[in-house]
Amino acid sequence: MNNFILQLNDDLAANVEHARRSLVEIRNGHGGAGAGIIVRSDGLIITNAHVIGRRGLRATLPDGQTLPARLIAYDREHDLAALAVDATNLPAIELGDSKNLQPGQWVMSVGHPWGVAGAVTAGIVIGSGAEFPEFNTGGREFIVASLHMRPGHSGGPMLNSEGKLIGVNTMINGPDVGMAIPVHVLKAFLKELGDVQAARQPQHAESMMV
Repeated sequence: MNNFILQLNDDLAANVEHARRSLVEIRNGHGGAGAGIIVRSDGLIITNAHVIGRRGLRATLPDGQTLPARLIAYDREHDLAALAVDATNLPAIELGDSKNLQPGQWVMSVGHPWGVAGAVTAGIVIGSGAEFPEFNTGGREFIVASLHMRPGHSGGPMLNSEGKLIGVNTMINGPDVGMAIPVHVLKAFLKELGDVQAARQPQHAESMMV
């Protein structure tokens, strides 16, 4: 049993370390900071809409390099934003599956709480979807987990036990409840972004408001 626990511990730590290679810090030019996730090796980064500002966006990559970031699109309703930096061969995170999450499954959230770079918190899934009588979700879908997120986790990855992205950290609800945007919502946002990228600048889309 001890060997099993040690192996599980080592596997979880390795999976988190692998995912942290895709974690960035976002600064919005107004003194605010949050996290972001590299989702494409050509410099596409996802974060929360509430993290971004309209000017002065900068992204610090896992290697410590800080680059100006361009706002591509954002969706206030789902609290998602897409940024781009001029870089190539970046380590993109692997997207997982959020539609089949079950209560009790182990999850981990990574970010920069209170400025602590790449900090990790862990817990279990409470539930997922849009129906949470105790929370006012406004009909939006969330992953709700019993973990200890703090300011600075916003925009960072929520991972499953395999280290795959299953959600984007977005808010806390009480001291030990964290909420994330499910990765299937993110995938829809990315698809819509691809559908409208013929326009070379941020513009309106049905759920992508700039």
